[in-house]
Amino acid sequence: MLAVDVVFQSPVVFKPYVGHGAVGMLLRVVATVFEDFHYVSELHGGGETALVFRARVGDKTLEGVDWLRVGADGLVTHLTVFVRPMSGLMALAEAMRARLGGG
Repeated sequence: MLAVDVVFQSPVVFKPYVGHGAVGMLLRVVATVFEDFHYVSELHGGGETALVFRARVGDKTLEGVDWLRVGADGLVTHLTVFVRPMSGLMALAEAMRARLGGG
């Protein structure tokens, strides 16, 4: 589903992740961090899609939006993730850091 040169903008770090390999790896790790992940709504328009989700990280509940841009070939070219509340975002950041070896 990801374009070769997909760009992923994280809710935690400013610099985007670029490329199918890097973004795919990151999304696989996120899948191990989120518990009870499910989409609750979709918004479409202008070649873009926003997928609203809810999940848990440990004892923190969070909600977020996956904002996707899709190319003519149907592959995701750009993915930006927004997460709230701050306590859920911080729990996500810490869990990702632990799984990615950053602390």
